[in-house]
Amino acid sequence: MVQRPRGTRDFTPIEMKRRLALENLLEKCSRSFGYSRVQTPIFESLDLFTAKSGPGVVDQLYAFKDKSDRDLTLRPELTAPVMRMVADEMRVVTKPLRLSYFGQCFRYEESKKGRYREFFQYGAESIGIKGPLAEAEIVALALEMLHATGLEDWELRIGHVGILHEILTGLGLSDEGEPESEVQSAMRLLDKGDWQGLEKMIPAENIPPLQELADLDGGSEILSAAEKILSTLGIEGNSLEELREMLAALNDLATAPPSLKVDLTVARGLDYYTGMVFEIQVDSLGGEGQILGGGSYRLLHLFGLADLDPCCGFGLGFDRVLLALEAQAAAKGSEEIVPGENSSNPLAVIPFKIPASEVLSLVKSLRVNGQEVVVELKSRGLGKSLSWADAVGASHALIIGPKDLESGTCNVKNLQSGQQVECNLDAEAILASL
Repeated sequence: MVQRPRGTRDFTPIEMKRRLALENLLEKCSRSFGYSRVQTPIFESLDLFTAKSGPGVVDQLYAFKDKSDRDLTLRPELTAPVMRMVADEMRVVTKPLRLSYFGQCFRYEESKKGRYREFFQYGAESIGIKGPLAEAEIVALALEMLHATGLEDWELRIGHVGILHEILTGLGLSDEGEPESEVQSAMRLLDKGDWQGLEKMIPAENIPPLQELADLDGGSEILSAAEKILSTLGIEGNSLEELREMLAALNDLATAPPSLKVDLTVARGLDYYTGMVFEIQVDSLGGEGQILGGGSYRLLHLFGLADLDPCCGFGLGFDRVLLALEAQAAAKGSEEIVPGENSSNPLAVIPFKIPASEVLSLVKSLRVNGQEVVVELKSRGLGKSLSWADAVGASHALIIGPKDLESGTCNVKNLQSGQQVECNLDAEAILASL
């Protein structure tokens, strides 16, 4: 028997209803911030991702040659394809661009809960505008999305690669070298919290102040504390002031997160980040608890558009957000996992002992008036038809028999309460009875 490939999933109608509700909720948030939806191909040229992440990334990709011997791959993420699209299709479009996107991505890696070989990502990119205010807007959008989902226990962690760069160069590390400079190596160690590895690169007395930079809890004293630590390290740069301005703007733009931590050792582990970086963590998900991440980055110079760098954006792990919401709903005993997923329930029309053709014009009229309608097309007993209506998620059943056709009336039954009312056999009266 043929089974679905490892690391992929099938989604039943109930699951798809939930996923569509979440996608629509995220898209509504994006539109409220002025972002426009775009879409790129599921497969791209392999060079697009090796240019961004290096040849070592190929082992993690579903890479292949097409019939013309071209090197292609299923996309592993969506930021680079959007940058490619901007360079190909939107060079002369008025900037800045505010773009959102959603789609499947593919990575060949270990498959486990919260990590799949086929996964879904929602994201947003701000292109052609830079600085603390642009950064604040992109973080604000991410925060408002998560607030809209109803997710409660999560933490926003904000860092700044510019500050890290100033610290590490100030401590004497080189910013040049192949394939990786000392600064880049140190940033990766900081991002992993590998303090022993750092001791091999910088004086041991500078490790404790750096550790303090990883643990600044939310509050007005955050940056004052950071300033004192940087002063201890002998660092005076502009990046701290930029972060201060970004946080002030974020406070005005967005509802506060459940928890905020400024972690100046966050580097996101990727060389193309340049300024503010941020992550959102749900600790209850354990090792797969990061559900969103992004920041300011340079990629458009790879496409001859260096004047538009840096951009600012984020990717949201659609599947992980759903996992967190499902765990939260289970803990609360709630049937609704995504807000609004049960807001639309169909009306089941049951032709009882009459041909279904007798009700088709009425069904059309109900649908034209905006009502979702599902018709019982099997001839069976009323009890079985009502069980079917309940199983397909209908809120009400419209029961029409021979006498109803003669009298011009019908019965509408509330499937939750069991109450039944009689009304005229026309769309307006039926809709008023629901």
